[in-house]
Amino acid sequence: MGLLTRAIAWLPLLSLVFLIACSGGGAVGKTIKIGVDLPLSGVEGQAGTPTLNGVRFYVHQHPVLDGYNVVVSARDDAVNGVHNPKRGAENVAALVADPLVMGIIGPLDSSVARAAIPVANKAYLAMISPSTSNPCLTRNLFLPAALNPSRVAISCQAASLPSPADLRPTSTNNFFRLAATDDLQGAAAADFGYKNLHLLRVAVLSDHEVYGQALADSFRARFTKLGGLVVLYLDFAPSNTLDLTAFFKQAKQDGAQAIYFGGSTANRGCAIRAQMATVFGAGAAIPYLGGDGIAEDPACVRDAGSNAPGVYATVPVVDPSQDPASKSAIDAFKAEYRNSWDYGAYTMLAYGATAILYDAFDRAIGDASGKLPARRTVTDDVALTGTGANRPFGFSPIGDTVHPVISIYEAQSSDPAAAWPWVGAIDYSAKLPY
Repeated sequence: MGLLTRAIAWLPLLSLVFLIACSGGGAVGKTIKIGVDLPLSGVEGQAGTPTLNGVRFYVHQHPVLDGYNVVVSARDDAVNGVHNPKRGAENVAALVADPLVMGIIGPLDSSVARAAIPVANKAYLAMISPSTSNPCLTRNLFLPAALNPSRVAISCQAASLPSPADLRPTSTNNFFRLAATDDLQGAAAADFGYKNLHLLRVAVLSDHEVYGQALADSFRARFTKLGGLVVLYLDFAPSNTLDLTAFFKQAKQDGAQAIYFGGSTANRGCAIRAQMATVFGAGAAIPYLGGDGIAEDPACVRDAGSNAPGVYATVPVVDPSQDPASKSAIDAFKAEYRNSWDYGAYTMLAYGATAILYDAFDRAIGDASGKLPARRTVTDDVALTGTGANRPFGFSPIGDTVHPVISIYEAQSSDPAAAWPWVGAIDYSAKLPY
């Protein structure tokens, strides 16, 4: 079984485990709850609601576990349609206050996780995020030395971020994630660009923010190590009057075959792609690479206009639709949820996270002789995921996935509503790029 297959084959596998532990009939008077914290309203609800659907679908398939009715308690961390760390922390506090909540799926965003982890940690309540990717949520290293062109490691403090210890007042870990970390996104784009697109000379931009600079730095370091040449680098301050024509002219003169951008759509990331056409010409012949700050974003396509084709972007999670072992679960989901917007990038990852919680609940209830288990026992059992037979998925001791896979998507149309097809994946399960 290939590494990518191993990384996602646990979705149907764990489902089979619970055909034994779950029964079809309802239990009487016994309930266990799964808390959910996601953005469920406004624009960001377009990502959060399909994620919640993955949780609900798993619970609908397995409504009873070891004699307990399983109930989903979902809360919205969006304010005016945008994820809000304060609201996320309040949601988690409310879930902590409910003694039947034995674990939480979420959050979706790293800034919300920073606010929510300490609240859940004090209660020893397990959290499994399908998507958060900031390195400092789990380790005190924002960027490894090998992924920094200056060859100096950047700590979380140097990046103005709290360390994992700052987020865990009990000094124990309760946070786990299925996404890879952001520092691998730039490296994966470099691997894909060098090995798949056969790029040898690239110019690099970043948007003057910590996230974008880290992606750009990791791309530069990895691309250079592979044998490529970064011909030009610019860290710019975003503005509505930004004009990078001079940069593009110099890059073209220096033989750049592509541009890598570290940053987000909001910081002119894809308006830059539109500007490229004035120097390089429009079309996919001159690729434009970036991270999940622009990936699968209709606003990115609108900003790039007719030059949207040829934009490649990394997303730090596996794509279950690419694995035959997950096909039956996806087909079953789409048979029940028939609208295209019901299914999203994190639906099946949330489905898998729910399966992991069920596994932990099952073991913890058994250890408690059928009684409602202690939250700390559930958290300890989540940490053990991947240690037994037939458990190909796993977490490291700090809560990171042990199968870090970066998926790559390409905008192939100037239509903002068009899907970005999956074009490949870089799997760092066997060896990290540093």
